[in-house]
Amino acid sequence: MSDVNKTVQKWHASFKKGTDFDSWGQLVEAIDEYQILARQLQKEVQSTNSSDFTEEQKKTLGKIATCLEMRSASLQCTQSKEEFKLEDLKKLETIIKNILSYNKEFPFDVQPVPLRKILAPGEEENLEVEEEEEDAAAGAGSAETFPPRAPGTLLPRLPSEPGMTLLTIKIAKIGLKDAGQCIDPYMTISVKDLNGVDLNPVQDTPVATRKEDTYVHFSVDVEIQRHVEKLPKGAAIFFEFKHYKPKKRFTSTKCFAFMEMDEIKPGPIVIELYKKPTDYKRKKLQLLTKKPLYLHLHQTLHKDS
Repeated sequence: MSDVNKTVQKWHASFKKGTDFDSWGQLVEAIDEYQILARQLQKEVQSTNSSDFTEEQKKTLGKIATCLEMRSASLQCTQSKEEFKLEDLKKLETIIKNILSYNKEFPFDVQPVPLRKILAPGEEENLEVEEEEEDAAAGAGSAETFPPRAPGTLLPRLPSEPGMTLLTIKIAKIGLKDAGQCIDPYMTISVKDLNGVDLNPVQDTPVATRKEDTYVHFSVDVEIQRHVEKLPKGAAIFFEFKHYKPKKRFTSTKCFAFMEMDEIKPGPIVIELYKKPTDYKRKKLQLLTKKPLYLHLHQTLHKDS
């Protein structure tokens, strides 16, 4: 048996042990097992010299780690509003067991934790540090700070082709009633077809530059990785606003917006925000708010004649 298969087998056994403890009501043991496994998965996700898993598999492992953390949080806090149930966690057993061949959509709308420290049971950390203090502490090299923030994954503009149009979208700002309270907010941009299938590589912006009143400001250019003429009918560009939840220790999607093909035109555009989970097929859309709060974009088209 190869080393990678042994690793997966070990993870599966640990997962099973945790859910068994959980179903027997041995909550302390379950939490320990979940958090140890979450850290192991997280380590694998953040490892840069491991080629045992594809980037897609690492993303799935990161999401499983998030779910383990959510279940731990639910067990530790009986008042938790966003409870993550044991039966939900059990749905992930076949995924972790078959991670090397798993290629379906992940069953829950969660995100891998972006380069965050996962606390071991009993470890203490002040998760409510003000951002200024956090930055100052990071500069001082304090052992109590989080690892560096996950950088953006924005891609450069494609080479131009005669007669073809490229699209640059500047994400100016997003209007949210609790904008000032969002921690490490960033935006994930994807281009999907009518069935919600990715047409381009998914991109993440860096963490937003500033927050004021009811706005989070990004002022960042995103280069769409396909010529406009090659985008299929019914495709859409999605913008998912994500932020970090310290109490839960994971990154969550707060809301999303999208732009359809007939909206691609030069100049500013303001688009509506919808409630999560992100509905890539655009079938059951629910507005986030009745207030006049939107995502503000500016489009530039580059045509090589």
